[in-house]
Amino acid sequence: MKRTFLSLFAASILLSSCNSDKCGKTEANENPFFAEFNTPYQTAPFDKIKFEHYKPAFLEGMKQETDEVLAIANSKEEPTFENTIEAYEKTGRLLSKVSNIFYGVKGFNTNDSIAKLAKELSPLLTKHSADISLNENLFKRIKTVYAKKDDLKLSVEQNTLLEKMYQGFVRSGANFDADNKAKLREIDGKLAILTMKYGDNVLAETNAFELVIDKKADLAGLPESVIGAAAEKATAAGKDGKWMFGLDKPSMLPFLQYSDMRNLREKLYMGYVNRGNNNNEFDNKEIAKEIVNLRLERAKLFGFKNHAAYILDRNMAKTPEKALELLNKLWDKTLPNAKKEAVELQKMINKEGGKFKLASWDWWYYSDKVKKAKYALDENELRPYFEINNVRDGAFALANKLYGIKFIQRNDIAKFHEDCQTWEVQEADGTHIGIFYLDYHPRASKRGGAWMDSFRKQSGTGTDNEVSPVIMNICNLTKPVGDGPALLSPDEVTTVFHEFGHALHGFLSKCRYNTLSGTSVSRDFVELPSQVMENWCFEPEMLAIYAKHYKTGEVIPAKLVEKIQAAGKFNQGFVTLEYLAASLLDMKYHTLTEPLTEDVMTFEKNYFDKMGLISEIYPRYRSTYFNHIFAGGYSAGYYAYIWAGVLDSDAFQAFKETSLFDKATAKSFRDNVLSKGGTEDPMVLYKRFRGAEPSIEPLLNKRGLN
Repeated sequence: MKRTFLSLFAASILLSSCNSDKCGKTEANENPFFAEFNTPYQTAPFDKIKFEHYKPAFLEGMKQETDEVLAIANSKEEPTFENTIEAYEKTGRLLSKVSNIFYGVKGFNTNDSIAKLAKELSPLLTKHSADISLNENLFKRIKTVYAKKDDLKLSVEQNTLLEKMYQGFVRSGANFDADNKAKLREIDGKLAILTMKYGDNVLAETNAFELVIDKKADLAGLPESVIGAAAEKATAAGKDGKWMFGLDKPSMLPFLQYSDMRNLREKLYMGYVNRGNNNNEFDNKEIAKEIVNLRLERAKLFGFKNHAAYILDRNMAKTPEKALELLNKLWDKTLPNAKKEAVELQKMINKEGGKFKLASWDWWYYSDKVKKAKYALDENELRPYFEINNVRDGAFALANKLYGIKFIQRNDIAKFHEDCQTWEVQEADGTHIGIFYLDYHPRASKRGGAWMDSFRKQSGTGTDNEVSPVIMNICNLTKPVGDGPALLSPDEVTTVFHEFGHALHGFLSKCRYNTLSGTSVSRDFVELPSQVMENWCFEPEMLAIYAKHYKTGEVIPAKLVEKIQAAGKFNQGFVTLEYLAASLLDMKYHTLTEPLTEDVMTFEKNYFDKMGLISEIYPRYRSTYFNHIFAGGYSAGYYAYIWAGVLDSDAFQAFKETSLFDKATAKSFRDNVLSKGGTEDPMVLYKRFRGAEPSIEPLLNKRGLN
């Protein structure tokens, strides 16, 4: 299908709160959505968009798309690629326009009014989407064109569009009888509401937790920068003179890493891992179970034995068995490493006279101690060299070295929040590519994590109607403290490069059709362009470009670079195992062939006991706060990060075999991967770049798992 409103997770902005007497009653000539945006590159006029503009734009957008679709479906002309496939591809522009902005707002600047409107819109959008996908006349025309595709002289991209459109309709129930169509509508309606509720609950639980410290002695072990950030967080919450820590990772992880107060580490970490599992109004246990069972019921309607089989049928992996083969192979190699790491941490506890067994909330604290002892590497030595603007400029410099593109800051483009930055992306010759919004720091109105999304995707290559992309990177990185700059951890540096890689996938797209452009690829391929960028972060040649002391401008010393390189494989047992545990949990839920009857926490515990997961490690995401699979688009797809890890490690080898910034290799990657979007089979694209299918060995070597 061209789109589905069950998976709209673009970022959103709330620019004014709703007046009950005005909400949904704005005049058309006052609503900026009802005209072309009269702004640089038709970027959204965030300074003019008001809350009351959204609902009328949604309603009008649905009406317009319905009229457009009916005109195609009821046409008396013989169905052709142009009057049916291309015509349908062009429908719904207003609805996409308002959806991308509104659901953008919900992601990074939500509030009660936005959340309430999203819930009100959910059944309307679900019905609207189903009305299109289940329109018999429309599908009949698409099916007619599909039946004669071998006789049509279509380009590769046109053929892919036809194939994906036809399969999208089939996978949306177009071939169902009336009873099954009604059943599908019912299931999809329930899923739309449940997945939204699940994500809202996680955000509410995250925001509700506070670890407030009022005794200075309880700050033992914490660096001054962490203490300062906690004081500012407390002041912002109306708790002057105290220190506050929350469950956003820039607040939580430094506390777990440095705090000497074991009881407080436990309180904070258990607050994190028990989100959605507190038997309150935000509890997600029953919601997760219902989502799992509805997805199974839905998959069986389509003739698949489980939800994973339905999802992976369109991914690189093709089958759950293929994905599980990789996950289990890596699990078997990783678990022994994680156990060795646990023994090493326990030795450090014993050496310091601790009379307790290592627990999950101890891992960051003692792994930091072991790292310092083994490599003389203190993360606080590194942070001054990772000032956030320098890291950003380093990512920009890498793109320039590889692809020749450049980034120009634009202060004439309206921002969606005061924290936001706006940039224009250009080719080396100054040709406009797109507009880039950056929003790096956490706030209560922003959901956790980091992501890339588009206000507008690229399309129209080779036509007179080229559309340039407008893309955002949204993160939750360490905030500045006082008058100082934001100084990032190595993990946060990696996040900046990762999300920037997604953005490049969107910017460097050269596709004709919006449906296929940019990141519109299978879940287990979409992480290749992002993860490959991580490989450059800590290479000495790259560090020399951007890792400069924020006070002196001194390039990071060679001795620190050597320590980074030496410690590169440290703690990879833990990092890989917690990820694999979450990936396997996702697959376990979605390979069920019978409805889940037991409590999800019992199901989770029994599964990990069977798998042998050690008690000192929790999965990266547990059943009640696993937004990727229960509120996002990664159900039966969280394995994609490690699948793409095989691809990105192998792809980076192409540069290691030539040179780190080899322009010929970069051009091949741009031409054969980044520019192609979803216009061809991803393995075909990868082999065209690399000359062969990827090898798993580079990944095993990088993580020290072989």
